[in-house]
Amino acid sequence: MAKLFLVPTPIGNLEDITLRAIRILKEVDLILAEDTRTSGKLLKHYEISKPLWAHHKFNEHKTVDKIKEQIDSGSNVALISDAGTPAISDPGFLLVKTCVEAGIDVECLPGATAFVPALVNSGLPCDKFCFEGFLPVKKGRQTRLKELAEETRSLIIYESPYRLIKTLEQLALVCGNERKASVSREISKLHEENARGSLNELIEHFKAKTVKGEIVIILSGKE
Repeated sequence: MAKLFLVPTPIGNLEDITLRAIRILKEVDLILAEDTRTSGKLLKHYEISKPLWAHHKFNEHKTVDKIKEQIDSGSNVALISDAGTPAISDPGFLLVKTCVEAGIDVECLPGATAFVPALVNSGLPCDKFCFEGFLPVKKGRQTRLKELAEETRSLIIYESPYRLIKTLEQLALVCGNERKASVSREISKLHEENARGSLNELIEHFKAKTVKGEIVIILSGKE
């Protein structure tokens, strides 16, 4: 019986992909990619030549039924995102939900995801943690920040480099300047950085430099 495979892709270093992931991508009949141009480079690197369909947050509601039909007709399908594990702050949930409800087998391979190395590298408690992902950009943002300030577990937040300073400043307002945190960027790449300290120290650190790359903030829980 055909199935849907969720295949994690490297978040930086192209070597961070499993042998099984490469094999699955070579064996499936169709690959769904968040950005076909970005994924095309990865597939070319590993000499994988398969039909590639775009599947992203702007078209997923329109494409899920067509993909389900492909699997029903006997095609094995793999879903990949630009980087990391599909459905973790990336498209995937809607397709998985559709397949599960239709009785289609879904198999998720273990692999790269940005928050695990960021959390472990932070030096903050990682026995219990809470994954927040991206904060609301506008509506509900302040309310959510105040709620998160009361969280006692280590908190994982994804952010863009353009909003990093603003987010750190807003966290400092609701949590206090001395709340401990860590900021990781360019994970597994040549210029990887893991900055640790109080929110105030991190604000000053990143104000003094140009920030690039995907950002993971680890915020210590309220004591």
